[in-house]
Amino acid sequence: MEWLSGLGLLGLFLGTFLAATVVPFSSDVLFIGILMTDVNPWIVLAVGTLGNWLGGLTSYGVGYLGKWEWIEKWFKVKPETLEKQKSRIDKWGPPLALISWLPFVGDVFAIGLGFYKVSFWKCAGYMLIGKCLRFAFWTILFLQYGEAVKQFLF
Repeated sequence: MEWLSGLGLLGLFLGTFLAATVVPFSSDVLFIGILMTDVNPWIVLAVGTLGNWLGGLTSYGVGYLGKWEWIEKWFKVKPETLEKQKSRIDKWGPPLALISWLPFVGDVFAIGLGFYKVSFWKCAGYMLIGKCLRFAFWTILFLQYGEAVKQFLF
């Protein structure tokens, strides 16, 4: 992950994008690391959110391309199980995308929303809000306590 932080904002974009797909790592450490540089924190927020959002939409797209037959054949999931999951997704719908930022399960939600063909635009909007709020939390926390963190680490 150090090589990503060495790329600055491009590394942040790539890291947050990949973390929102099935690549298993959290972008929070990378995000905070870039916040600790002299880059404008609001630009860091925008780039981190954009990368993570587009990565989440990519996961949604992967799910959208999926077919029930493939899941049944390759993963040995019974049609009844898929129907049960679909009823859960239908119950909550696009607002599930708000929590697509959560580590590990967030990717599953994004893929599931795409797989069950939940409204793309609504999911995209909720996903953008959720991911932005996540990074806004870190940004505001850094703006409040960043100097203390820098002094503690360096």
